[in-house]
Amino acid sequence: MKEKLIALVPYALVLAAAFNLLPLLARDTGTAMLLMLWVTPLAALITALVYGMRRGFSLLLPAAAFFLFLPAVFIHYNSSAWVYAVVYAVIVLAGNGVGRIFYGRR
Repeated sequence: MKEKLIALVPYALVLAAAFNLLPLLARDTGTAMLLMLWVTPLAALITALVYGMRRGFSLLLPAAAFFLFLPAVFIHYNSSAWVYAVVYAVIVLAGNGVGRIFYGRR
C-alpha cells in the first residue's frame, strides 16, 4: 500500500497544481469558465490517462482528485463549486480506466 501511495504522489501534485494554480490565470468570468470547464478537466484527464498507462487502475487517484479540489473551492471559487470535485473525480476515474486499457502494452 505504501508503494502505491508513493507512486501516486507525482500525479497528485500535478492535480493539485492544476486545481490551485490554473484559477490564478482567470482574469474575467469568461476565462474562469474556460479554465473550469475545459482546461482543468483536460489536465485531470491527461494526468489520469498517464497514470493508468504507467501504473494501472487505482481508486486512490479519483479520491485524491476529489479531496485535492476541495480546498480550491474555498480558496478560488464559492461553495457552489463543490460539485466540480465530484465531476473531476469522475473524469479522473474515467481517464484512469481508459489508461488501464493501455497498461502493459508498451
